[in-house]
Amino acid sequence: MTEQTAPTTAAGGPTTGEPATARGEQTRQLILDTAMRLFRERGYARTTMRAIAQEAGVAVGNAYYYFGSKDHLIQEFYADTQVEHRAAAAPVLDREREFAARLAGVLHAGVDVLTPYHSFAASFFKTAAEPTSPMSPFSAESSAPREASIALFREVLEGSTAKVDPELRPELPELLWLAYMGVVLYWVHDRSPDQVRTRKLIDGAVPLVDRLVGLSRLRVLRPVTRQALDLIRALRH
Repeated sequence: MTEQTAPTTAAGGPTTGEPATARGEQTRQLILDTAMRLFRERGYARTTMRAIAQEAGVAVGNAYYYFGSKDHLIQEFYADTQVEHRAAAAPVLDREREFAARLAGVLHAGVDVLTPYHSFAASFFKTAAEPTSPMSPFSAESSAPREASIALFREVLEGSTAKVDPELRPELPELLWLAYMGVVLYWVHDRSPDQVRTRKLIDGAVPLVDRLVGLSRLRVLRPVTRQALDLIRALRH
């Protein structure tokens, strides 16, 4: 049975036009925090908006006022997680100038931020992995947090001393984000203690990425780089 959804704006907020208040923001945050806890404890699919409202101690209609559906809760989770990722990555971006160190720091920061949600990540991923799901990181609904994440990887590159093929440079942040999505997928299925294998994956892959980025400037490899970029652009469109 499909859960009902409340009328919302394009951003997922309520349509009543009521001004935000401190109390309203507290209620909204309470609903979001409760939802994240229940997702961890029960799994995404088994958690309903009614259960979230009851656990938070608010009326079901009030829960729908702030979040039109579970999808909107996840979009808010994506946005909050991205803000946390940027904050967690700030020290390494302020301190390091070498591309490899900046990239490794940002990837590890991403895993740090996601770690509390590992217990429900696998069950949630089954839904998010559906190509038509609005919760997919590739969906139109996820465009804002996706662009924010790509911007973070753009900062990794632009603040570094890396010398990159000029044609590759504008495409590289998105490619780094795609690599990060691969790391997240590996992390979802990583059952090693504290996901230590994911950490090893990052530490092993970053030097390879760093070397490939450096080699992209070599004249002999430019035809290969162009072919790879043409393929990526074709697939994107």
